[in-house]
Amino acid sequence: MIDVNVHLSRWPFRRLPHDETPRLVEKLQSCGITQAWAGSFDGLLHRDIEGVNARLAEECKRHGSGLLVPFGSVNPTLPDWQEDVRRCHEEHGMPGVRLHPGYHGYTLDDPVFAELLALADRRKLVVQLAIRMEDIRTHHPLMPVPDVDPAPLADLIAARPNLRLVILNGLRTLRGNVLAQLIKSGNVYFEIAMLEGVAGIANLLQTVPPDRLLFGSHFPFFVLESALLKMRESRLTSAQLEAIAHQNAQRLLPA
Repeated sequence: MIDVNVHLSRWPFRRLPHDETPRLVEKLQSCGITQAWAGSFDGLLHRDIEGVNARLAEECKRHGSGLLVPFGSVNPTLPDWQEDVRRCHEEHGMPGVRLHPGYHGYTLDDPVFAELLALADRRKLVVQLAIRMEDIRTHHPLMPVPDVDPAPLADLIAARPNLRLVILNGLRTLRGNVLAQLIKSGNVYFEIAMLEGVAGIANLLQTVPPDRLLFGSHFPFFVLESALLKMRESRLTSAQLEAIAHQNAQRLLPA
């Protein structure tokens, strides 16, 4: 079982259960997770991105015996962000980066985002893009963060056929033509943390091919068991279950 949407460190606005790495690892292991792609909550608001990524890499090495796979933060509105990408890849050995445009103040039609995608593509890094981090109704009143508008993505991905993009926390808002265009545009994958409704995965598979879905929990912000229940309550074939649970993610990160 591979969870592609896990976070280390502290959510900025309140304490969460399992927001200390040893307890987080223990919970993941007790629920049968064998690999977790981990970003850092610090990457949302901290300006010292290299410090964020160095701590993330160290925490992943120190805990879990290979369970945690670090995905570094990149904020392309800060000076010398290209060096942060280089360090993620060359110094920390990270297989990908995690982006939070809503918290970093840029849109997907900003030329700097296209530059970031091109750099990640050249380095063969997986790009994870968070559409949201929490329900807009529960944001701190002094810091509302709107959902990222995904409309420009399809053209950007189509221009980079080798780029691997994972949409995080997007299935609450991605619908209709935008979703269909993203599926057609290239190697775009979606995880299930914010998918809602009875038989949610089974219903989604009428639109999204099973080889584009990944297991993601948004843990520890969300309860891990919630994502696991989504895998059980939909009537899925064994082939569909295996693809979503681990095979698709393994294909994205070959050994």
